[in-house]
Amino acid sequence: MSTAILAGVPVPGSSLEGDLRSLGFDVRTAADAAETAKLLTAAPADERVAVVDTRFVGHLHSLRLALTDPRFAAAAVPGALAVQPEARPALNRVLASAGPGPDALATALDGAGTPVQRPELGSLVASVPQDPQSRHEARAAVAAVDDEAVRLRTAVKSRDGFFTTYCISPYSRYIARWCARRGLTPNQVTTASLVTALIAAACAATGTRGGYIAAGVLLICSFVLDCTDGQLARYSLQYSTLGAWLDATFDRAKEYAYYAGLALGAARNGDDIWVLALGAMVLQTCRHVVDFSFNEANHDATANTSPTAALSDKLDSVGWTVWVRRMIVLPIGERWAMIAVLTAVTTPRIVFYALLIGCALAACYTTAGRILRSLTRRATRTDRAAQALADLADSGPLAELFARFVKGPRSALPVIAFAGGALVVAVSLFAPVGSWWPAVAAAVYCVLSGAAVSRPLKGALDWLVPPVFRAAEYVTVLVLAARSDVHAALPAAFGLVAAVAYHHYDTVYRIKGGTGAPPRWLVRTIGGHDGRTLVVAVLAAVLTTRHTTGNGFAVALTVCAAAVAVVVLAESIRFWVSSGAPAVHDEGEPA
Repeated sequence: MSTAILAGVPVPGSSLEGDLRSLGFDVRTAADAAETAKLLTAAPADERVAVVDTRFVGHLHSLRLALTDPRFAAAAVPGALAVQPEARPALNRVLASAGPGPDALATALDGAGTPVQRPELGSLVASVPQDPQSRHEARAAVAAVDDEAVRLRTAVKSRDGFFTTYCISPYSRYIARWCARRGLTPNQVTTASLVTALIAAACAATGTRGGYIAAGVLLICSFVLDCTDGQLARYSLQYSTLGAWLDATFDRAKEYAYYAGLALGAARNGDDIWVLALGAMVLQTCRHVVDFSFNEANHDATANTSPTAALSDKLDSVGWTVWVRRMIVLPIGERWAMIAVLTAVTTPRIVFYALLIGCALAACYTTAGRILRSLTRRATRTDRAAQALADLADSGPLAELFARFVKGPRSALPVIAFAGGALVVAVSLFAPVGSWWPAVAAAVYCVLSGAAVSRPLKGALDWLVPPVFRAAEYVTVLVLAARSDVHAALPAAFGLVAAVAYHHYDTVYRIKGGTGAPPRWLVRTIGGHDGRTLVVAVLAAVLTTRHTTGNGFAVALTVCAAAVAVVVLAESIRFWVSSGAPAVHDEGEPA
């Protein structure tokens, strides 16, 4: 329930009360400051309250932006203020000292330390005219701007990929409005997108040309719905904790399920491409962690400039370079379009070849640019950034133990991490199948992983430590499964990496939401990247010797995947449906 208080003498002919009721507010009127304060104090503490000047003239969407966005404890536009329950105590404290109107209350809240969000209105109008002439001018300004057109336009993200901007958003915004007018929620659209993608994966798994064509069409439909859910959330300001979780994780679930469908379809035709499917998932996940890690290291750094960043900003002023650079990184729109078209007209093997080549080139481009920026800037990174990188590292009990005793040089932490990762991957790749050498290398990797996080990650390239750990763990699992010659080992490894990747994405979105990493007990329970790498290497040594028969290694990987998935999903669901989860949708678009 929400209560809106119209403060001041009512203006004849005003539709303000009706507008507020249409936004879901129970409207009360207060003739003076004392009555306003009394009504605010009397409203239940668990309600959102709004104060609106009776002289307010503006667009309905201006009021909607200020009064109904659940992401902010307090928000205001000229003449209107809304306060969520968590900021009600602060509002009560400033009532006595603030002036009678919403603008004075908003200023007092800001001064008392409660940030007040002031949304960008652009061409929308929000004003408090002081005389009949200015009121007439304000009403003319309102009539000159199409409120609905602005609302539709701003439902689309300002920064998006070329394919999404020109091939999807021109019509998906109207689908979002259609959904809003029929009472559908972003979560329902998100779920529909997931279901559509899973059906697409099932069609791909048939291994028939008709199935592949249907899969390609359904994958594009899923992406349209994926764009629509965010546009619906922005159009109707329906942000939620559950929506944040669904939006943050379903994209990866859809894409990786589709990879599995392609691999199953190829297997029906006698083509085993699970190693390509797993390789694509590993590469894509590592690309994302590079982006997340770099951004977390630098978004609040001081003196955070470089010649490379300045050049990028200069290129942004040349329109065509912006689109070229966005397409080079193969964002989700371009990537899904490529996968859909190639699925329909070629074979799964060709799809994965194209995907691996395109993503590898994109990874080289983005990672090289981030390294160059890091080397040419003299940024001072914060303790918060160092903690975020430590959380992204996902160090388990073994790495934590060795970090106490083995201190790596401050300037060489990424080098130490890379040396450990390269060692375990190389030994797994070249050692005799079933030997204990990969397990020995994994033990050394645990020691070096501890040394790599033994100091705060504040160096210029320390943001590379989490991506290196991701690549080391995932590639080791891939190599050991591929070389085991155990039937079903690669599909089981695919499941294990998918479960672990979910945990890593969950960690990212918790940090981005400002709530911190998952609890340490969860990381310790699933072993951390170091412990899981060692366990898989030991299982490979025990279960893939020359004298071993059967699918023991595949069964062991499946059990590990199921155990990680159960623990991680249970904790993730508990968190994202709790009151402590951030009520935001991801506004970025991972590559």
